[in-house]
Amino acid sequence: MQPTGPAQPAPAVTTIDHRAAVAAETARFTAAIKDADMATPVPTCPGWSLADLVKHAGSVQRWFSVLLRARIQEPPRTREVDLQLPDHEDGYVDWLAESAAVASDAFAATDPELPMWAWGADQHARFWARRMLFETLLHRVDAELALGLRHSVDRRAAVDGIDEFLVNLPFAAFFAPKVADLRGPDRTIRFRTTDGDDAWVVRLRPDGFGLDPAHPTTDAADATARGTAADLLLLLYGRLPHDADVLSHEGDEELLAHWFAHSSF
Repeated sequence: MQPTGPAQPAPAVTTIDHRAAVAAETARFTAAIKDADMATPVPTCPGWSLADLVKHAGSVQRWFSVLLRARIQEPPRTREVDLQLPDHEDGYVDWLAESAAVASDAFAATDPELPMWAWGADQHARFWARRMLFETLLHRVDAELALGLRHSVDRRAAVDGIDEFLVNLPFAAFFAPKVADLRGPDRTIRFRTTDGDDAWVVRLRPDGFGLDPAHPTTDAADATARGTAADLLLLLYGRLPHDADVLSHEGDEELLAHWFAHSSF
């Protein structure tokens, strides 16, 4: 079964090894939380503690691994999976590391080019590795922010993450219902990096929205948001407000406000 939604451009070609990057991001995650209090609140995930964050990140890795091993060809009917979660939170750090090992085994057993059902644009096994990477990366940043640690995102990964987010967002309405309200009378929003020459143009139409790969980057957009690739990634995921000092924007402020009020997941 193919996902429903507007036609999308093919995912950008990337040299990032998403499978290896999942392991590297998980190692950074576990290093950050090694001696942390699992009751620490996570401000970027309201209502969650660090324990909730870790459980979610590891659960996603184990769940996606089940889907990869099953080579699913249609939406799964259940999300039940044996998480093997420790009885006590003091075991969560090791459990998260083991979750990445479970994912690594699933990656090794699955050709990334294998056709599979996915909820997003790319109907291949590689979708799940790419999606798992940015789930892990963003929640690693969440943990670092919660603990007052310095955080950073590799620029190349950030560019890939922006593309992954914008390509798949039109298909996310089934779990992020506000996305369905991202419509407009042929309005465009540009996201542009200030630490490189990367740009993405999103077009809002009466029937939905999507990336507009044919829109020249030199053309005027109705609204533009600018920042480093890392800051734009955090902006798109709601980890930075769009009026943060590290960002700049121009054009239709109401259009930008509408986008950010309906695009997070």
